[in-house]
Amino acid sequence: MPQHKAERTVSLLTFWSLPATAKLAIVSTNAAEGKDVILRIHKKPPNAAGLMWYRGKGINKNRIITFLIQNSKTHIRGPPDGPVTINYDGSLLLRNVTMKDAGIYTILVRLEGCKKTIGCGQLNVYRPVEVPTLVASNTTVTENKDAIVLTCYTDAISTQWLINGTYLQLMERIKLSRNQRSLPIDPVQREDAGNYQCKVSNPISSAESTPLELNVKYG
Repeated sequence: MPQHKAERTVSLLTFWSLPATAKLAIVSTNAAEGKDVILRIHKKPPNAAGLMWYRGKGINKNRIITFLIQNSKTHIRGPPDGPVTINYDGSLLLRNVTMKDAGIYTILVRLEGCKKTIGCGQLNVYRPVEVPTLVASNTTVTENKDAIVLTCYTDAISTQWLINGTYLQLMERIKLSRNQRSLPIDPVQREDAGNYQCKVSNPISSAESTPLELNVKYG
């Protein structure tokens, strides 16, 4: 780095090492692994003279990502974990994010008149969910005699259940397990016959299992 830029960086680090608080924040964001994501600033002061991005919570000169000096319309990249670009509105572009990029980010904004403010936000990075596997303890049962358990094998955050393409209505004899991945039906009745699926999701993707048919004998 040229000497005048190095001196300016040292000066900024010295000035921005003081504590401060404000309502400034980074918009918490969900992103898919392998995609680009922009971390945007919430309530950025209109009189910002410069800003600096950090990885982690709080101001730590060893965790600097990049900074922008507004009055000179230039920016200098710091040591990021991966490819980054700071936009001229102050937002931070992270390219090809991985699970390692997930976590808290902090921004410090320098104001006019030797004032400053800091804020932080969360970046969550998710892998697309895989198609779940649905199995049943039995697929041919007798009404008012047998009970079954449907189990959805997945590591997704959320699980929902469908019958014949519509969301299943729970009742006294049809209750979900605590993690929503098991569906006991006790006792089985004729209206329970049909094609069952579990639909799993996280904040960036969803997938449905292959339909599983339940046959109910009666009469």
